[in-house]
Amino acid sequence: MTMAAMSRFFALLALTANVGTVVSLVAVRWRGVALMAAIRQHALWLAATVATVATAGSLYYGEWVGLEPCRLCWYQRIAMYPLVIVLGVAAWRGDRGIARSIGWPLAAIGGSIAVWHYAQQLSPDLAGDTCSATAPCTAAYVWQFGFISIPYMALSGFLAIVILLAVARRPDPTPDPTPDPTPTTLDEEPS
Repeated sequence: MTMAAMSRFFALLALTANVGTVVSLVAVRWRGVALMAAIRQHALWLAATVATVATAGSLYYGEWVGLEPCRLCWYQRIAMYPLVIVLGVAAWRGDRGIARSIGWPLAAIGGSIAVWHYAQQLSPDLAGDTCSATAPCTAAYVWQFGFISIPYMALSGFLAIVILLAVARRPDPTPDPTPDPTPTTLDEEPS
């Protein structure tokens, strides 16, 4: 497959992660009980899958295609790569504590770096002189659908992981209690 085809595929995955994130947020906001239960049941596995696919994409661009990662790309990798192991172990063990204490901070930090990196691509004046000439942070080696670059893809993955981990730690959604249909009466008066 060509780099263009793979980039289109990864961009579509980023858009899928964006849609999944919005659906999860809507389910949380409007208390979609069945949807929340389904997402919550698989949230750790989904988060581990997102981290694995994002890592595979990063390795594809760096090792297969030969794109040299910029400094901000390296920082995002430092945040994403351990998430494969952390979230994989958390999903396997069903341990929401590990996911919350280690996974969530890594994803939040990586997402913050991805926001800054994407902002530099949109406005190169923000970059200053911090990146190298051979791998500038402002270069958009991938630009799909007029707005999706590698940092945008990373941001989509980090955001999906953050939301999935937030959903995973929420208590099981329960429907509103229904009142007892049998009326209660007091046979005796209080003394």
